[in-house]
Amino acid sequence: MLKSGIFNPHVLDLVARVRHTNTLVISDWAFPFWPEIETVDISLTHGIPTVLDVLNVLAPNFQIGKIWQAEEFAKVNDAATIARFDSAFAAIEGATVTKLPHVDFKKLVPGAIGLIRTGDATPYGNIILESA
Repeated sequence: MLKSGIFNPHVLDLVARVRHTNTLVISDWAFPFWPEIETVDISLTHGIPTVLDVLNVLAPNFQIGKIWQAEEFAKVNDAATIARFDSAFAAIEGATVTKLPHVDFKKLVPGAIGLIRTGDATPYGNIILESA
């Protein structure tokens, strides 16, 4: 029996298939459904869990080389929310962060190994992680 780390068997299975330079999307509750990639829905209710909750659980065991985020995130969220995301990204040693228009962000999604859908309600709070 697992005593720490990720308990959700679907998330474990998805993450175990990520290899060098593969990508994984962590999305908010309203992100569009992508039938061409596997989606693991862990949303419980509005705001639970958050994108950062998932990132913080994945980061210790997932070698993250790149993070993508929509440029619009910084335009619509308050300073405290932006600081929480920036702090979480900065804590991932060696990861580079790229901000791009949301329309271009969504073009990267079909190439991902999968998507983890959260209950997060942060506007444009979606991220794409690339393994190093």
